[in-house]
Amino acid sequence: MKRRHLILGGAAVATLGACTPSKFKRYSGPEVTGIVVNKGARKMYLLHEDRVLKDYDILLGFAPEGHKQFEGDGKTPEGVYRVDRRNPNSRFHLSLGISYPNEEDTRVAEEMGKSPGGEIFIHGQKHPMREDKGDWTWGCIAVTNKEMERIYAMVPDGVPIAINP
Repeated sequence: MKRRHLILGGAAVATLGACTPSKFKRYSGPEVTGIVVNKGARKMYLLHEDRVLKDYDILLGFAPEGHKQFEGDGKTPEGVYRVDRRNPNSRFHLSLGISYPNEEDTRVAEEMGKSPGGEIFIHGQKHPMREDKGDWTWGCIAVTNKEMERIYAMVPDGVPIAINP
């Protein structure tokens, strides 16, 4: 009897797992060749050449004004970086890494006797079952989980990202 329950239970788990929609989407549209973030407007644009493919409302670091200078300042960096990695197992659903800090960022932080920090990402929500409100990250760029699934599919590694004040 126990064996039958084990087999039926295993089959039920496998069936339920197959019904869960994947967070990994496919994208077959125009290539994303750049990303522009306008911090003041809380907007992010995915571009193909000079054409906007998609725009998103974003949330930023908890201290959004100004350029990130050191680890823990709560600011989102400003400048031109690249998408340099991806994390399919992010605590924030999915995430795309940004190549912060660059040499100048590191130099400025070290002159202040501090670490520039790192681990800056475009990522999903803090709480998977409710949308976040207000700027809350430690310097990252946050969107909804559903939006992050699409962004993750659209944006290849190496794409430049310009983060403006």
